[in-house]
Amino acid sequence: MKNILITGGAGFIGSNLALKLIRLGHNITVLDNLSPQIHGLEPQYGSPLYNSIKNKVNFIHGSVTSETDWRKALKGQNVVVHLAAETGTGQSMYEIKNYVETNISGTALMLNILANEKQTVKKVIIASSRSIYGEGKYRLANGEVVYPHHRSAADMDQGDFEVKHNKESVFLVPTDEESRIHPSSVYGITKQNQEQMIMTVCKSIGIAAVAFRYQNVYGPGQSLKNPYTGILSIFSTQIRNGNNINIFEDGKESRDFVFIDDVIDATILGITKDEANNEVFNVGAGVATDVVTVAKHLIKAYNAKVNLNITGNYRLGDIRHNYADLSKISTMLGYQPKVFFEEGVERFSKWVNTQEIQQDNYASSIEEMKLRGLYK
Repeated sequence: MKNILITGGAGFIGSNLALKLIRLGHNITVLDNLSPQIHGLEPQYGSPLYNSIKNKVNFIHGSVTSETDWRKALKGQNVVVHLAAETGTGQSMYEIKNYVETNISGTALMLNILANEKQTVKKVIIASSRSIYGEGKYRLANGEVVYPHHRSAADMDQGDFEVKHNKESVFLVPTDEESRIHPSSVYGITKQNQEQMIMTVCKSIGIAAVAFRYQNVYGPGQSLKNPYTGILSIFSTQIRNGNNINIFEDGKESRDFVFIDDVIDATILGITKDEANNEVFNVGAGVATDVVTVAKHLIKAYNAKVNLNITGNYRLGDIRHNYADLSKISTMLGYQPKVFFEEGVERFSKWVNTQEIQQDNYASSIEEMKLRGLYK
């Protein structure tokens, strides 16, 4: 499995994965469109991610929406790690055509080539997402497992942000791979579709497939330019510009924040271990951390004097809670997260302090959502 194609390989996860695989002796090809939202308008000068790999890989500046680019990239490959995607739940609710074309149609192009043309690919890894679960897994007071419907705007307008099941209170538990899939955003729908297509088609044509449902990935190297996704990078850019942080809802909404090194280790296990073949795995830290805790850690890390405002505003399509049950990936692949949140934030903030301060465009991204009625 020496020849590995990474789509989106100039991105945050992709570039880190490429560099580690190179150190392990693999030949890496990267297909990436160098999106300005992530890499800036002049990536050759302003994108640390792209510059970290450009002279170490066979780099193809192209798009997963191009059949020609796919054919060029797939030639001679043994493994495909398909990371390229439009990301971000909020933006997906109005950039619908773009998300569907890139995430669904782009994946369909790859599978069509693999299914109908002579090729050397033996395994495909798909970067799925925790977003396909929508709200996480819960229990009622009597112990019954439930998967609540998405929260109503009427409740949230009244400041009631907690999840309920038929008006009953529920208790959060870790979400396992057998949990109900009910995405609450177009992004989540496209990731579900990607995963299902790859796991179905690859099996039918004799190619091993592995799906990793990544939780919220963060760490050094994360794009500080993108105002649409990556809460730690968004908050960091706001803080370094001296801007106050406005927290959605009541700040108690939580996510599973997983450090980039752990994500890379998990992905390589999927590439190298036959036990991973044709399986779906959660990848996370296995711990729920609320947004206020994230913001407070970052303010302390930067020794900043900015205010933390709990606004009560919310975005349609956001979930309340979700964190990963890691039992399956631990048992089958031996994965254990090594970097937990306090250490991860420290390492991330130290790296951020070595970077140029980026323009804070978060307010403009919120205005876009307001104009479309998606921000309340």
